[in-house]
Amino acid sequence: MKKALLALAFSSILPLAQAEPDSQALAEELGSLRNATVAIEIADPKQEITYFTDSISDKEKAELARIAPNLRIVTGLAQKEALARAEEAHGIDAGYATRAFLEKATNLTWVQVMSAGVDRYISFAPLMENDDIVLTNYRAVHGPAIADHSMAMLLFQTRNLGFYADEQQKGRWSRGEADKEAIALEGKTMLVVGVGGIGTEIAKRAHGFGMRVIGTRRSDTPSPDFIEKTGKPEDLLAFLPEADVVALAVPLTPETENLIDEKAFAAMKQGTYLINIARGQVVNTDAMLAALKSGKLAAACLDVTDPEPLPKDHPLWSQPNVIITPHVASRSEVTNQRRAALLRENLRRFASGEPLLNVVDKKLGY
Repeated sequence: MKKALLALAFSSILPLAQAEPDSQALAEELGSLRNATVAIEIADPKQEITYFTDSISDKEKAELARIAPNLRIVTGLAQKEALARAEEAHGIDAGYATRAFLEKATNLTWVQVMSAGVDRYISFAPLMENDDIVLTNYRAVHGPAIADHSMAMLLFQTRNLGFYADEQQKGRWSRGEADKEAIALEGKTMLVVGVGGIGTEIAKRAHGFGMRVIGTRRSDTPSPDFIEKTGKPEDLLAFLPEADVVALAVPLTPETENLIDEKAFAAMKQGTYLINIARGQVVNTDAMLAALKSGKLAAACLDVTDPEPLPKDHPLWSQPNVIITPHVASRSEVTNQRRAALLRENLRRFASGEPLLNVVDKKLGY
């Protein structure tokens, strides 16, 4: 029931069916050249390059054979099989990047992470400390779907859809007291913490709802016009009192772990709404529970938690002003199209000896 109401609440933001976009144009739109790096020098265009991937469609394989004829795609290897053939690989999906594999993969020059965040690899020295291996991620790929999900969760809370879902299950036409608590987003202020690929998409949708949008970001990249002002990470505490909604979209790094702690909650206005689609460890869970119980937070919209998965007996489950989804915000057909387009373009670049898109700065962790 909740699923149906969430879908209904947000169905007007994007068309349900979209034509598949031009792949290369989409990839270039998504891909960042910020740290663009050549993973392997190609002296001869006929030089065979091998990439291990968990799975790829026959359609994608055929397209890659056309645009990168020297690229050999190896699919569906179990970990043991991949390990036995590690020396063949020049590039791999990150799922194959075990310690044992990296020790044997003497020709490896590229690892593609299947998510935007690379936090699970930060402490993995064989990968992060090897300057011969270029690491890339899916920055911005998941943005539209995650932004849709963020706004859907927020609307679920601000429009009290949980109350009406419960009443519908009981077959009751009941307004109760819920309509007195409903709020409109028009004129409210959203603070996007982390105005990157995902944060920008959230900001765009918030602006579309008539919200004033402010944000923080680490880089000096100019923000879009729909963001009224942008500060640095050190401006967070000064920006928090302005926000009715705080949306977290930062990568998990040593600097952002426990970023939203007791001090951050104290800086928020009473009745703030929190959205976390970043990583659970960005928020101090105990401090968040206290803020939910005190009314400092009107509600929390969580697609990620700490710990994750959330144990069955965890107190977050029983909080009436919390909605939790199990780290699924990126799921959509649009995400699949964007992921395929970016991987296809990077594979083409890889086989041609061109700089790869979305190269991760291993020191910064994103």
